[in-house]
Amino acid sequence: MDITSVTSYRRARGRDDLRLVAGETFLAGGTWLMSEPQPGTTGFVDLTTMGWPALEITDQGLRIGATCTIADLVAWAEGRGAQGVPAGWAAASVIPDAANALLASFKIWNTATVGGNVCRSFAAGAMISLAVALDGTGEVWTAGGGKYTLPVADLITGNGENSLRRGEVLRAVDLPEHAMRSRVLLRKIALAEHGRSGAVVTGRLDVDGEVVVTVTASTERPVVFRFPQVPDAAILAEVVGGAPGYYSDSLGAADWRRAVSVVLAERIRGDLARQERAA
Repeated sequence: MDITSVTSYRRARGRDDLRLVAGETFLAGGTWLMSEPQPGTTGFVDLTTMGWPALEITDQGLRIGATCTIADLVAWAEGRGAQGVPAGWAAASVIPDAANALLASFKIWNTATVGGNVCRSFAAGAMISLAVALDGTGEVWTAGGGKYTLPVADLITGNGENSLRRGEVLRAVDLPEHAMRSRVLLRKIALAEHGRSGAVVTGRLDVDGEVVVTVTASTERPVVFRFPQVPDAAILAEVVGGAPGYYSDSLGAADWRRAVSVVLAERIRGDLARQERAA
């Protein structure tokens, strides 16, 4: 789409270039920005020229640069990237599943960024589901030159809403090493075969036996449940069914989203229990 209100475009090279003037907004992949009119937007500031590494493997875990494309992240997870997946990082296998939960073609994958998906903050944001499932934290650069970190689960405040203030930039998403060593399952459902996710549930079994279950897409913001071990079916059904924020729209009613989230959670619980017994 032609954004006819835009009259300026700047390539950001350093932090000083990130100071927005009236009417400017940040541009990464631009797949959403270019999909519909942007009233009041008169200028773009391109983040892809900041030179941030797409992926960095450290002793602390995996750092995903905000401008990393979904295609590059999936390629790394599937062993097609410049850096190999470290031995024991079993959770990398869930990355393609999360990407496939995104209603997008491979063309979009090659342009859309991880940070852009998180910052757009739609309930069905697939990179949100991934980051929350793996205890992801976001590093945010402030307009005044500082920075802070917070869990991605807390950054999202509603469907299409987040806690970022004007001029703040998501620099990276960090996935901790302990989560990358866990076993993770993702299940999704949509009303249409190729439709936007109506519910996404993830389950994570950590090396120490802790289980983390997250509900996204069906709730307005991510919901995270932690258990010291694989919970029994009744407890899991109760907490998932009682999660706050189930909503209705043209792609699903709140009661349906609640019901299918309970079903998906139970399927994951059963699979994790079997994996634990087999280990």
